[in-house]
Amino acid sequence: MSRSAGNAGAWRSSRGAYHHRMSDAALTYSSYLALDEVLSAQRPRSDEHDELLFIVIHQVYELWFKQMLHELERAQTVLEAGRSAQALHTLKRVLTILKVAVAQVDVLETMTPRQFAGFRGRLDASSGFQSAQFREFEAVLGSRTEHHQPGLAGERIAAAQQRRNLYDSFVTYLQMCGYDVPDHAMLRDVRAPLAPDPQLQECLLEVYRDDGEAAAVCERLVDLDEGVQEWRYRHVKMVERTIGDKAGTGGSSGAAYLRSTLFSPLFPDLWAVRSRL
Repeated sequence: MSRSAGNAGAWRSSRGAYHHRMSDAALTYSSYLALDEVLSAQRPRSDEHDELLFIVIHQVYELWFKQMLHELERAQTVLEAGRSAQALHTLKRVLTILKVAVAQVDVLETMTPRQFAGFRGRLDASSGFQSAQFREFEAVLGSRTEHHQPGLAGERIAAAQQRRNLYDSFVTYLQMCGYDVPDHAMLRDVRAPLAPDPQLQECLLEVYRDDGEAAAVCERLVDLDEGVQEWRYRHVKMVERTIGDKAGTGGSSGAAYLRSTLFSPLFPDLWAVRSRL
């Protein structure tokens, strides 16, 4: 055998050994998705069959909240850059995720009140009201309600309440598009809750009269507002269906509090102008 043939054989052998070593540590479906950690994160506190469903549903909700926060951060960035197409695309994704979140209520409602009562006492003081990500999601959309989350979670909510919300970014977008946005709307205290602004509504009427991309962004924000209200409605009906008017876990008022959040628009100006279009 020639030296060149021997060298080629040695190279192939060495290359094969290299790929074998690489395959031992190669990225797999399971390792990429960290499935060992994800699938071991469900730790029921009872032997009740339905507790696993309860845990999985709420963990999936938290993953969707994480993704929506990620998308809303991008939505604010592209709005403030005046990028209509990207804003419409990103808001559409948030809306689609919201629809999935609402649909998950159907799965949770396959659990009867008696089945939930079988493990409810094991939840101790834990409550959905303690979802820091949902509180942060609300803050990004403009909520400025009091919160009591400790540690890093509370810091994230507080930070979100101290910075511009999605609607503030939308107002900047309108100015970028050349609309006559009132100065006070650009300079408002972003720590304050949103309130109807008649002067800004005049600007919105002009946007709708033009019927261009900016008007499409307006409608996408109305879709988002409606989607959040739909989520709230399905949530309160699910709670009423499952525990009636009992107090919630963790000392919350349960359905009574949830009912108080219904039909409160996120973006009041976008609703106010509709009677004038």
